[in-house]
Amino acid sequence: MSRVQLALNVPDLDASVAFYTKLFGVEPAKRRPGYANFAIAEPPLKLVLIEGEAGQETRLDHLGVEVDSTDQVDAATGRLEGAGLATFEENDTSCCYALQDKVWVHGPGKEPWEVYVVKGDADRMGKSAALEGGDACCSSGG
Repeated sequence: MSRVQLALNVPDLDASVAFYTKLFGVEPAKRRPGYANFAIAEPPLKLVLIEGEAGQETRLDHLGVEVDSTDQVDAATGRLEGAGLATFEENDTSCCYALQDKVWVHGPGKEPWEVYVVKGDADRMGKSAALEGGDACCSSGG
């Protein structure tokens, strides 16, 4: 099952977890220091919350599409490249406390999109070189 991912930088992780738990009626699927994610069945959504700086407004970190397999990531890469989009691939990368294969593209407003598969759990948050500054993908700096 594919689902859209929305990753947000939030100023108060605990308050945001409490709010989204109430909004979607589910508990976080994963909770780590500075990080939480929700695997929401209806609507199909992976909501990622990344702790930002206190006092800042919530802002978009990145967007994504979670797929079931590396083959689907590879197919998306081929389709995106065939459509003339610049892609950046990352395989066996640690991001958002997960081992992932992914491909990145940027929209016309520089919004970062990833198509990714979670291959397993990881002990660290991880960073992506695909995003400006190389410090996004589940970090408060990007």
